[in-house]
Amino acid sequence: MRGFGEIAERLRRSTAQVFLGERRGAGSGVVWSADGLIVTNAHVATAPTARVVLWDGRAFDARLMARDPRRDLATLRIPVQGLEAGTSGDSAALRPGELVMAIGSPLGFAGALSTGVVHSVGALPGMGSQRWIRADVHLAPGNSGGPLANAQGHVVGINTAIVNGLGVAATGSSVVEF
Repeated sequence: MRGFGEIAERLRRSTAQVFLGERRGAGSGVVWSADGLIVTNAHVATAPTARVVLWDGRAFDARLMARDPRRDLATLRIPVQGLEAGTSGDSAALRPGELVMAIGSPLGFAGALSTGVVHSVGALPGMGSQRWIRADVHLAPGNSGGPLANAQGHVVGINTAIVNGLGVAATGSSVVEF
């Protein structure tokens, strides 16, 4: 079994920074497939193009492929092959009390890690009928669009917002349906 540090490092390698415009940071994203598909939040990907910076510093122009503001999800495509993609997890199997970790670029600090436990999985008042993961992970501006992973490092959600002091993530099943 891999140690927590190794799991976190692998997750960092599948997390990217997303920028809009010259210097304006927008958030984070997760490499969803080795052929350059990046998943992020719709509130991060608000323009037809973006700049994606990978964990190793390589930067690419990205095209917006799809955007769903209702689920706050978007996909970007960068022109590169052979990326280290995140491993998708089963968000339906996630239970309150389980350990999760959030990776992102809060306030421009690439690869920041925050850990916590799941509080609930399900619909949230005022946020539609879709399922959301609520956890006590610390999120800040720039974490949006980054992965929320279980203790095995499998991506179970996409970090979205802070609601009533808890981090909220769109479930991984929402991404698969997207």
